[in-house]
Amino acid sequence: MSISAMYPGTFDPITLGHEDFVRRASKLYEKVVVAVAADTGTKRTMFSFEERVELAKEALQDVANVEVTGYKGLTIDFAVENDLAVIVRGLRAVSDFEYEFQLASMNRVLTQEVETAFLTPTDKYTFISSTLVREVAQLGGDVTEFVSPEVKVALLKKVGRA
Repeated sequence: MSISAMYPGTFDPITLGHEDFVRRASKLYEKVVVAVAADTGTKRTMFSFEERVELAKEALQDVANVEVTGYKGLTIDFAVENDLAVIVRGLRAVSDFEYEFQLASMNRVLTQEVETAFLTPTDKYTFISSTLVREVAQLGGDVTEFVSPEVKVALLKKVGRA
């Protein structure tokens, strides 16, 4: 059976935790679309939509069955329109579960065509989030262990440290 999946998010910026997650998902599905959300309505992003898409493309260019694209609107609509049978989501901590469960339930109400699958992060990336990485960069910390070299350069430039 050939199943394609999507991994949606704002990726502001894409972290090594995201990259690890995508690489692992790429072994489970024929194709994984990393879908960069243009606007979530609630999150203010540091990087522009175009920058976030480009950084994700650079970070994942070596994974043959991964495609990076941006999208607007409902995630579930994007999945249906692109014949993506699964939305892959990450659960870093118990605190993520309630929100992700609500999202999966809402998506199931909106369509029966798409399932949600949850993966947990590799131990060394459990605590990493884009929000924390941005904060570390803004406050002068070293983000080398959290993002790819290309993302680090872009991040330091964005916070005025390059």
